[in-house]
Amino acid sequence: MLRLASVNTSTTAGEVVSAMYDRLLVAVDHSETAGRVINAAREMAALSHGEVWVLHVREKQVTPRTGSALIEAEAEAQSLAEDAARVLRGAGIKAHSVVRSTIHGQAAREIVRAARAHDAGIIVMGSRGHRDLTGLVLGSAAHEVIRLSGRPVLVVR
Repeated sequence: MLRLASVNTSTTAGEVVSAMYDRLLVAVDHSETAGRVINAAREMAALSHGEVWVLHVREKQVTPRTGSALIEAEAEAQSLAEDAARVLRGAGIKAHSVVRSTIHGQAAREIVRAARAHDAGIIVMGSRGHRDLTGLVLGSAAHEVIRLSGRPVLVVR
Protein backbone atom coordinates (compact mmCIF):
# COMPACT_ATOMS: atom_id res chain seq x y z
CA MET A 1 0.00 0.00 0.00
CA LEU A 2 1.20 3.47 -0.86
CA ARG A 3 1.01 6.08 1.86
CA LEU A 4 1.31 9.71 0.84
CA ALA A 5 1.07 12.80 2.94
CA SER A 6 -1.09 15.61 1.69
CA VAL A 7 -0.04 19.04 2.81
CA ASN A 8 -2.74 21.67 2.73
CA THR A 9 -1.76 25.29 2.50
CA SER A 10 -3.84 28.42 2.41
CA THR A 11 -3.50 31.02 -0.30
CA THR A 12 -3.88 34.74 0.24
CA ALA A 13 -7.50 34.38 -0.88
CA GLY A 14 -8.08 31.91 1.96
CA GLU A 15 -8.68 28.89 -0.27
CA VAL A 16 -7.10 25.54 0.62
CA VAL A 17 -4.78 24.04 -1.99
CA SER A 18 -3.63 20.42 -1.81
CA ALA A 19 -0.04 19.52 -2.63
CA MET A 20 -1.04 16.06 -3.95
CA TYR A 21 -0.47 15.23 -7.59
CA ASP A 22 -3.68 15.67 -9.53
CA ARG A 23 -2.23 14.91 -12.98
CA LEU A 24 -0.09 11.78 -13.40
CA LEU A 25 1.77 10.49 -16.43
CA VAL A 26 2.24 6.74 -16.19
CA ALA A 27 4.73 5.14 -18.58
CA VAL A 28 4.09 1.46 -19.28
CA ASP A 29 5.93 -1.15 -21.29
CA HIS A 30 5.87 -4.92 -21.67
CA SER A 31 8.03 -5.56 -18.60
CA GLU A 32 7.00 -7.48 -15.49
CA THR A 33 6.94 -4.24 -13.48
CA ALA A 34 4.11 -2.71 -15.55
CA GLY A 35 1.42 -4.14 -13.27
CA ARG A 36 3.10 -2.70 -10.18
CA VAL A 37 3.41 0.67 -11.95
CA ILE A 38 -0.33 0.71 -12.65
CA ASN A 39 -1.11 -0.27 -9.05
CA ALA A 40 1.07 2.55 -7.68
CA ALA A 41 -0.54 5.05 -10.05
CA ARG A 42 -4.02 3.82 -9.08
CA GLU A 43 -3.28 4.36 -5.39
CA MET A 44 -1.79 7.81 -5.96
CA ALA A 45 -4.64 8.93 -8.20
CA ALA A 46 -7.26 7.58 -5.78
CA LEU A 47 -5.70 9.51 -2.90
CA SER A 48 -5.53 12.76 -4.85
CA HIS A 49 -8.64 12.26 -7.03
CA GLY A 50 -6.21 12.71 -9.88
CA GLU A 51 -6.34 12.19 -13.61
CA VAL A 52 -3.94 9.76 -15.30
CA TRP A 53 -2.41 9.61 -18.77
CA VAL A 54 -1.10 6.11 -19.50
CA LEU A 55 1.73 6.38 -22.02
CA HIS A 56 3.37 3.68 -24.07
CA VAL A 57 6.33 4.68 -26.22
CA ARG A 58 6.66 2.72 -29.43
CA GLU A 59 10.24 2.66 -30.67
CA LYS A 60 11.57 2.59 -34.23
CA GLN A 61 14.81 0.88 -35.13
CA VAL A 62 16.86 3.04 -37.52
CA THR A 63 19.33 1.45 -39.93
CA PRO A 64 21.34 3.14 -42.69
CA ARG A 65 20.14 0.89 -45.53
CA THR A 66 16.50 0.32 -44.72
CA GLY A 67 15.64 3.52 -42.89
CA SER A 68 13.35 3.11 -39.90
CA ALA A 69 11.22 0.16 -38.94
CA LEU A 70 8.80 0.04 -36.03
CA ILE A 71 9.68 -2.57 -33.43
CA GLU A 72 6.09 -2.99 -32.30
CA ALA A 73 2.78 -3.05 -34.17
CA GLU A 74 0.41 -0.11 -33.65
CA ALA A 75 -2.41 -2.39 -32.47
CA GLU A 76 -0.16 -4.01 -29.87
CA ALA A 77 0.98 -0.63 -28.56
CA GLN A 78 -2.57 0.75 -28.42
CA SER A 79 -3.79 -2.39 -26.66
CA LEU A 80 -1.11 -2.15 -23.96
CA ALA A 81 -1.90 1.49 -23.15
CA GLU A 82 -5.66 1.04 -23.36
CA ASP A 83 -5.67 -2.09 -21.17
CA ALA A 84 -3.76 -0.21 -18.46
CA ALA A 85 -6.12 2.78 -18.71
CA ARG A 86 -9.11 0.41 -18.50
CA VAL A 87 -7.78 -1.04 -15.22
CA LEU A 88 -7.56 2.47 -13.79
CA ARG A 89 -11.02 3.44 -15.03
CA GLY A 90 -12.35 0.25 -13.43
CA ALA A 91 -11.05 1.58 -10.10
CA GLY A 92 -12.90 4.88 -10.60
CA ILE A 93 -9.87 6.83 -11.87
CA LYS A 94 -10.20 9.20 -14.82
CA ALA A 95 -7.64 7.72 -17.24
CA HIS A 96 -6.56 8.20 -20.86
CA SER A 97 -4.31 6.11 -23.06
CA VAL A 98 -1.60 7.62 -25.25
CA VAL A 99 0.84 6.01 -27.66
CA ARG A 100 3.82 7.92 -29.03
CA SER A 101 6.53 6.81 -31.42
CA THR A 102 10.22 7.66 -31.32
CA ILE A 103 13.53 6.24 -32.46
CA HIS A 104 15.13 3.47 -30.42
CA GLY A 105 16.92 4.83 -27.36
CA GLN A 106 14.86 8.02 -27.13
CA ALA A 107 11.95 6.75 -25.01
CA ALA A 108 12.98 8.81 -21.98
CA ARG A 109 12.88 12.06 -23.96
CA GLU A 110 9.43 11.14 -25.27
CA ILE A 111 8.17 10.39 -21.74
CA VAL A 112 9.39 13.81 -20.55
CA ARG A 113 7.76 15.52 -23.57
CA ALA A 114 4.46 13.79 -22.85
CA ALA A 115 4.61 14.79 -19.17
CA ARG A 116 5.05 18.41 -20.22
CA ALA A 117 2.27 18.19 -22.82
CA HIS A 118 -0.20 16.86 -20.23
CA ASP A 119 1.11 19.11 -17.45
CA ALA A 120 1.70 16.06 -15.25
CA GLY A 121 2.78 16.78 -11.71
CA ILE A 122 4.58 13.44 -11.47
CA ILE A 123 5.83 10.68 -13.75
CA VAL A 124 5.28 7.10 -12.60
CA MET A 125 7.31 4.40 -14.33
CA GLY A 126 9.03 1.11 -13.81
CA SER A 127 12.63 0.06 -13.61
CA ARG A 128 13.90 -3.23 -14.87
CA GLY A 129 16.54 -3.10 -12.17
CA HIS A 130 19.70 -3.51 -14.27
CA ARG A 131 22.49 -4.17 -11.80
CA ASP A 132 25.13 -5.32 -14.23
CA LEU A 133 27.70 -3.40 -16.24
CA THR A 134 25.22 -2.88 -19.09
CA GLY A 135 22.88 -0.96 -16.80
CA LEU A 136 25.76 1.07 -15.42
CA VAL A 137 27.23 2.00 -18.79
CA LEU A 138 24.07 2.45 -20.83
CA GLY A 139 21.89 3.74 -18.02
CA SER A 140 18.17 3.15 -18.00
CA ALA A 141 15.09 4.93 -19.26
CA ALA A 142 14.12 5.68 -15.65
CA HIS A 143 17.51 7.22 -14.90
CA GLU A 144 17.32 9.31 -18.07
CA VAL A 145 13.79 10.52 -17.24
CA ILE A 146 14.96 11.58 -13.78
CA ARG A 147 17.89 13.43 -15.35
CA LEU A 148 15.80 15.18 -18.03
CA SER A 149 12.61 15.92 -16.15
CA GLY A 150 12.10 18.90 -13.92
CA ARG A 151 9.28 17.11 -12.12
CA PRO A 152 9.11 14.30 -9.57
CA VAL A 153 9.52 10.74 -10.86
CA LEU A 154 8.31 7.69 -8.96
CA VAL A 155 10.28 4.62 -10.06
CA VAL A 156 8.56 1.34 -9.24
CA ARG A 157 10.54 -1.91 -9.02
